[in-house]
Amino acid sequence: MEAFAPHPPEWTAAAVHATEFCCPKCAASCTDAHEVWINRRSPVYTESNRRKWQEFYRCSCGGVWWAWSSDRPPSELVRQDENLDEGSDDDF
Repeated sequence: MEAFAPHPPEWTAAAVHATEFCCPKCAASCTDAHEVWINRRSPVYTESNRRKWQEFYRCSCGGVWWAWSSDRPPSELVRQDENLDEGSDDDF
């Protein structure tokens, strides 16, 4: 499955909205997901005109969840002093 495929995979139909940016069933991180699909065809615009997308995750525990891209925590792979363009919403 391609994360940026134009059409959603069937497994996304069972997704629940996660209130925390992790699997609501087992609390695993999004980086532990077996499959990912990002709904880039239907962005939502915030009050400040920033785009956000639904990100769908299929966890190794079998849970399927989604969350807004704007709720994703900062990556631990990027040092904060290297993040020069913190306001960018084109990180894909």
